[in-house]
Formats: sequence, C-alpha cells, structure tokens
Amino acid sequence: MSDQSPPPRTSATGHTVLVVEDDPSIRALLISALGAAGYAVAVAANGQEAKAGVDRRPDLIVLDVMLPDTDGFRLVRELRSLGTYTPVLFLTARDGVEDRIIGLSSGGDDYVTKPFHVQEVLLRIRAILRRGTAPASRLDVRPPLRYADLTLDENTHDVQRAGRPLKLSPTEFRLLACLLSHPERVLEKSEILQQVWHYDFSGDTRIVDTYVKNLRRKVDCERPALIHTVRGVGYCLRLPRDGTKAAAP
Repeated sequence: MSDQSPPPRTSATGHTVLVVEDDPSIRALLISALGAAGYAVAVAANGQEAKAGVDRRPDLIVLDVMLPDTDGFRLVRELRSLGTYTPVLFLTARDGVEDRIIGLSSGGDDYVTKPFHVQEVLLRIRAILRRGTAPASRLDVRPPLRYADLTLDENTHDVQRAGRPLKLSPTEFRLLACLLSHPERVLEKSEILQQVWHYDFSGDTRIVDTYVKNLRRKVDCERPALIHTVRGVGYCLRLPRDGTKAAAP
C-alpha cells in the first residue's frame, strides 16, 4: 500500500480506519487527524490497494469517489456484492443531489463534500461507528421484532419476510429495526436520522429518503407493502389501510 508510515498496531479508540485517497496532501491530512483522534490508520491510493486493505478488515473506510483506476461508487457496489459491508464514508467533490443519491444507493453510509473541515469528517466517522452493530452480550439478548409476516432478530441480524431471508446492509438493517420498533407510528425524518444515523449535528434528511427507497425494494417485493410514506412528515411501518390482516408470525 502507499501509506506514508506503517499503520499503528493499536489505537486509543480500538478502531481502524482505511483511508482511500489519491491526493497526497489530503491523505496526509486525514492520517494526521485520525491518528490524533486515536484511530489506527491504513491507507490506499487507488481501488486496487483499497481491495487489499479491505481484506485486513478495517472498521470503516473513508473513500474518495474519484480514484485513478476506478469510481468509488463502483468500488462500493463491488464490495457489497461480494458480501463486504464495512461502513463507508464518501469524500466527494460532487455535491449534486443526484450524485449523493447514487453514492448512498451504491451502499455508502454517509458522505462529506470537498473541500471539507476535518472536524466534520471526525464527527461523521464517530456517528457511523457509534451505530455499529456490536453483538449482544449474553445478558442483553433481545426478543425478535415482528410485524405482520416480517421478522428481524437483532441478536443474529437475520431478517425474514414471509419466511424468505432478506439480505440487508448494516444501515438498512438499522433503519428497518427503527421502523419495526415503532409499528404503525409515523416517524419524522429528523427522528429517523437521529435514531439510525446518530447525528450530533444537522443532517440532510434526503439520506433517509434514499435508504427507505432501497429498503422498500427488498422488504416490499412481498405483498402487502409495509413501508408507507406520510407526505410532509416521514414514514410508517404498517399494513395498508384496506382491511388487510396481519399474517401470523
């Protein structure tokens, strides 16, 4: 890899961040800031090096969208298709709405536009890692969440709809768990943003729209549809208001 110094063996936070950035000055800035914040840091300058870095199982990837040998969005889609769900924070100079939607739809967890403030990058990294899915301890075993024919087990991270397993990304899993924890209640987008993304600052609620759209493709391919939009407010997990009864769990 093209790291400027060997990554430390340990970190104060216990987390390792893989920085994928081809610009040496930005790469050095991130290495310095992350190291000072207590993270172990590994680096890569292109997509090929990033794939090798992912094999070392970092806790999070900070990924530049414009790499010399690939597109960051394409790289994440490839990783997700191979079953790698390491959280990804995109760094991008593309600040258009469509670009953000493409990035999040490809499997990214969040994004920061260039030029960026290092403190914002650190805040978003902390937010992503805080919503990480640590396995429950033996004293913290939670009963499965159920509604209609939908079941989500937070202990095993299994999700089923009508007995069919659903393959969700970590963020999709947290979003569905949020909706299932409040069945038939309308959740405002800002509330979902806080519960799922754990933002300590103002966040863009369009990320919620993007992830709900992705989640619907997987959950509501079975009928009846369960995820509903309440215009001007947010989203609700419920059966359609047509007299449809909940299926037995």
